[in-house]
Amino acid sequence: MNQKDYYKILGVNRTASKEEIKKAFRKLAHQYHPDKKEGDEGKFKEVSEAYAVLSDEKRRSEYDAYGHVFAGGTGAQSHGGFGGFDFSGFGGHGGVEFDLGDIFGEFFGGGRRRESRGHDISIDISIPFKDAVFGAERTVLITKTSLCQTCAGSGAKEGSAMVECATCNGKGQLHETRSSILGTFTSTRLCPKCHGKGEVPKEKCETCHGEGAHRKEEKITVSIPAGINDGEMIRLSGMGEAIAGGATGDLYVKVHVEPHPTFRKEGNNLYTDLSVKLSDALLGGEYSLQTLDGVVNLKIPAGVSVGDVLRVRGKGVPNRVGRGDILVRIRVSMPKKLSKRAKKLIEDLKEEGI
Repeated sequence: MNQKDYYKILGVNRTASKEEIKKAFRKLAHQYHPDKKEGDEGKFKEVSEAYAVLSDEKRRSEYDAYGHVFAGGTGAQSHGGFGGFDFSGFGGHGGVEFDLGDIFGEFFGGGRRRESRGHDISIDISIPFKDAVFGAERTVLITKTSLCQTCAGSGAKEGSAMVECATCNGKGQLHETRSSILGTFTSTRLCPKCHGKGEVPKEKCETCHGEGAHRKEEKITVSIPAGINDGEMIRLSGMGEAIAGGATGDLYVKVHVEPHPTFRKEGNNLYTDLSVKLSDALLGGEYSLQTLDGVVNLKIPAGVSVGDVLRVRGKGVPNRVGRGDILVRIRVSMPKKLSKRAKKLIEDLKEEGI
């Protein structure tokens, strides 16, 4: 019998933690599950066998010591279950911490459903470069499911009595039994009619028709923090889709920063280039520099070289302790044509070794 490398099967190293092993198994189990169109029954059994051993401390210890043919192993000696693989260790038996509902819920329609929370929403906005530096507020108009303001999410007409939900018989939950190649599974989910409350209004709210929530346009103010980078995401907790009887989802705002014609941002500093005349590079001078919040006079020291960087302090990106700086890289504009006098002067400089 060939030795099986359970670590290699799950794609983890031999020092992997229990959580890393579980994460690897979840990914592979979803990928190879036979109920999926692209599933692979053989690989599914293989990764399930590997997880059954490596997720249990005692079995893993024996496997590390003796290999595949250890007392607690599965292999060819297993009977029953899925294709010869013994699932008796799952669900708390034999010390294996394994939740079939958690792993395979999406295949069988059961497991831990998250119907008690509204969906998250993601939107994109574009902002000018200056707003990304100093921060700003933007108002966006989105259409989403929100709690009904008329009935405050109850779904009931004002003054209406509540009656037992006929769908779940007042239990607030529905139980479903499904069969698969792994056997028969019973799942529980919230009642979609009463949203887990066990009762519904006798008279429905006319605005939301008893749902407790409805789609509508809503204005939302987004605060853009100073110094935000292109592509960063802002999370607005509780501003996503609402659901009656549950928590509201979140709104995620992806920010796109429009490029600036002269400045670029790196951390708390702004960078730009400045072209100066050859004479000013040699003798020094003064230039007006247009910043994002006004004009400053920049002194060019005599003998400045191409690529030298001059610093304008306190005119960069605001931060907790003040502001960053502007870093100005010097470029020298070379004249394309020279007058006879200019040419003669440069020749004189050349003779002096300058």
